[in-house]
Amino acid sequence: MHTRSEPAEREPDTSARPPLVRELLLVAGLFLVYKLGREAANGHVEEAFHNAGHVWSFERAAGLPGEGAVQGVLLHSHTLVQAANTYYATVHFPATLAFLVWLYWRRPRHYVWSRRVLAALTGAALALHLLFPLAPPRMLRAAGLVDTGQVYGPTVYGDTPATDSMANQFAAMPSLHVGWAMAVAVGLIVATRSRWRLLWLLHPLLTLLVVVGTANHYWLDAIVVGALLAVAYAALRLPRTPVRAHLPWPAVPARNYASPAYARSGAQR
Repeated sequence: MHTRSEPAEREPDTSARPPLVRELLLVAGLFLVYKLGREAANGHVEEAFHNAGHVWSFERAAGLPGEGAVQGVLLHSHTLVQAANTYYATVHFPATLAFLVWLYWRRPRHYVWSRRVLAALTGAALALHLLFPLAPPRMLRAAGLVDTGQVYGPTVYGDTPATDSMANQFAAMPSLHVGWAMAVAVGLIVATRSRWRLLWLLHPLLTLLVVVGTANHYWLDAIVVGALLAVAYAALRLPRTPVRAHLPWPAVPARNYASPAYARSGAQR
């Protein structure tokens, strides 16, 4: 008895792979726009704190759990809270970059799709950063939370948020940490065939707990970025793989019913 099995690893469709130099320039350009866009949203301090109060009140009215519940777990262990700070500071960009590099070489068709989704998500997030500056919960006195990065380290932010030239600390809504992590997980789940591929969802889940536990984001920041990502996926569908004609079994030579040999064999039956 013969059984059919799918190959464990498909060969990449190199025809779908865009030129490397063009992609490097494109990704570098998108990153530059991302940084400049975040810095352009800087300086709206009073508005950012005003919006933070509204977000905090809305979450409590909606019955969302307090961000302090997650932070309380982290603060039980000095090692755990430092690990969370390190994850927040070091995983965001490298994980997304490694994801795009792997897709580019191994799943070019999925790479183009994921790159478009990430670009659309980041563009929408930057627009919201400009329209709705938001102070993170670590700055909101009513939240009563600890700025774990400043207290325990490491941190990627300066001591004075209003004059921080390296990052916009008032761009909490939405959370691109969570949004990019979700895009990485979905992209890997769709592009791979491993029975364990759903474990990639641990990346956005862990990222969510980290950004909330370190008081860098509200729950609502993650909810909004999830909605934006859903819209991006609805608008940007994964192109279908071109159908290639193939035979699942080795071809069997057709019998020549008109040949003398076949006629003699039929007569002898």
